[in-house]
Amino acid sequence: MGFQCGIVGLPNVGKSTIFNALTAGSGAHAEAANYPFCTIQPNTGIVKVPDPRLKKIAEFIPPQTLIPAVMTFVDIAGLVKGASKGEGLGNQFLGHIRDTNAIAHVTRCFENDNIVHVDGSVNPERDISVIDTELIFSDLDAINKKFNGLEKLTKTGDKKAAAVLGVLTRVRASLEKGQPARALKLDENELALIYEYHLITIKPVLYVANMDEKGILDPAANKYYQAVKKIADAEGSQIVAICGAIEAEIAEMPNADERAEFLRELGMSETGLDRVIRAGYELLGLSTYFTAGEKEVRAWTIKRGDKAPAAAGVIHTDFEKGFIRAEVYHYDDLVACKTEKAVKDKGLMRLEGKDYTVKDGDIMHFLFNV
Repeated sequence: MGFQCGIVGLPNVGKSTIFNALTAGSGAHAEAANYPFCTIQPNTGIVKVPDPRLKKIAEFIPPQTLIPAVMTFVDIAGLVKGASKGEGLGNQFLGHIRDTNAIAHVTRCFENDNIVHVDGSVNPERDISVIDTELIFSDLDAINKKFNGLEKLTKTGDKKAAAVLGVLTRVRASLEKGQPARALKLDENELALIYEYHLITIKPVLYVANMDEKGILDPAANKYYQAVKKIADAEGSQIVAICGAIEAEIAEMPNADERAEFLRELGMSETGLDRVIRAGYELLGLSTYFTAGEKEVRAWTIKRGDKAPAAAGVIHTDFEKGFIRAEVYHYDDLVACKTEKAVKDKGLMRLEGKDYTVKDGDIMHFLFNV
């Protein structure tokens, strides 16, 4: 399991530049140029999730191959005021966001007279409001199309329709006040009831503040970044500062040592894109466990709190159906003991059953019978 993140924002905020840097080497490429609606068709790229633990495990359990966890980014055309009514490139592109798990909202936090802003000036608060309004209108439209039908079903005594209608009534009221559906903080059962509507504003949001080379050195001193952070903090959303120009330059460097040296010269310990991916994991409550052997060392993505059978099912549905038990130890145990045998000898490898909650960093071997 990975996750799919839709990248949204106004035209010319740096979405496609950031997408290309994120997905460098994946074969995906979005055109990036200084004019609105440069991206026409949505671009999809699969990104490896950076996790230094993967290589460390391979030092102690040498495999034939390393397989990292992955996540998918979808870059859609820049949205403008009126997009929900067909302005710009219209509703078709809002539809591409509905199938994603989360939204990365790219905001422009730099001034540059040579890069056109669709509204003529840099103002992230206004820009965020424009995007939010269009997403809210789109969700309202989706709900209103189904509302009368649900009301009729409810009158026939359909209990599920009544439950769905109850949740959607609250959601619609929130949207009509200009508040996204996620502001209601619905529980898992409520979310499940309205899942089929694929509401855009129910999705968690990660704000990506795109800054210039000077601003990224001290984001806290940048008034535009602070404006975005204020909005993110009020929502309980995450924010990551990034310089699309620098990330694009790093993505062009094929040598890992060269990239590391470049980052050191800039006073940065990691790329902004690594922070985006890590924030995305945190946003969706994801965690990682590993399988390790002579054939491969591999990272697997699960939901935080998943039980052992569900974790096994990420590898193959048969593993979940026929789950018996799992041999489990932790990454930290392997690092401390240096070998899997030493982990066993010290009694740190355990047999866990169906009720075991998998921890981030667990190394697991599943026993199953189909």
